[in-house]
Amino acid sequence: MHFIVCIKQVPNTTNVQIDQKTNTLKREGVESIINPFDEFAIEEAVRLKERTGGKTTVITMGPPQAENALREAIGRGIDNAILISDRAFAGADTWATSYTLASAIKKIGDYDLIICGKQATDGDTAQVGPGIAEMLDIPHVAYVKKIEEITPEKAKVERMMEDGYDIIEMPLPSLITVVKEINTPRMPSLRGMMASKKAQIPHWTAQEINAESTNIGLTGSPTQVMKIFTPPQRPGGEKLEGSPEEMAASLTDKLKQLQII
Repeated sequence: MHFIVCIKQVPNTTNVQIDQKTNTLKREGVESIINPFDEFAIEEAVRLKERTGGKTTVITMGPPQAENALREAIGRGIDNAILISDRAFAGADTWATSYTLASAIKKIGDYDLIICGKQATDGDTAQVGPGIAEMLDIPHVAYVKKIEEITPEKAKVERMMEDGYDIIEMPLPSLITVVKEINTPRMPSLRGMMASKKAQIPHWTAQEINAESTNIGLTGSPTQVMKIFTPPQRPGGEKLEGSPEEMAASLTDKLKQLQII
């Protein structure tokens, strides 16, 4: 069986800055890491390989430095990696990103299960995984917390819900997005790190994945960001002091002034 993992390299910071001219994230000078949710996807693919045999492949769309994330995935037990990289991909929204990754997976051809993290921490849309499945016209299940059973023909999974979980059976090939409850990611092993340094990682361009120029990058993105701004900081609340009776009276006066009571 062949398990494909789609990952993303994201900024390792909570102090994200926006380029006011391009309305995109400023990534220069910011350390990048594997999207945390994608670490669970990598781990699950490796576990499935250990459980059923077969092979694993990790892919990502990004600039040349995204190769570092792919090598880390190899260090964690992934067999092969492919970087989808072309200046024409710049500015892609979730639709164009889904199209690009789906085009690369079509080029790979032979696969049984595609695994994605539930969302990326720099966008939080949770749209790319399902978008890939729709582009490939295959079944997909989001928010998977456990793979109960998998054969070359089908998979049975648990989908996490607010009030419990669903058990869903689907034919393969298919796609799932996973939540952090599914496993505990392993750290890269020494053997894995040595393999990652030696690995030959192909770089596929838009032409090599037969991507239509009208469907990639900023040109192919139906979502256009018109303006990005930082919301005004909320003022601090007022602290009441005194005895309980005095604070109660003061609070009552405030509520009357605001015409709440």
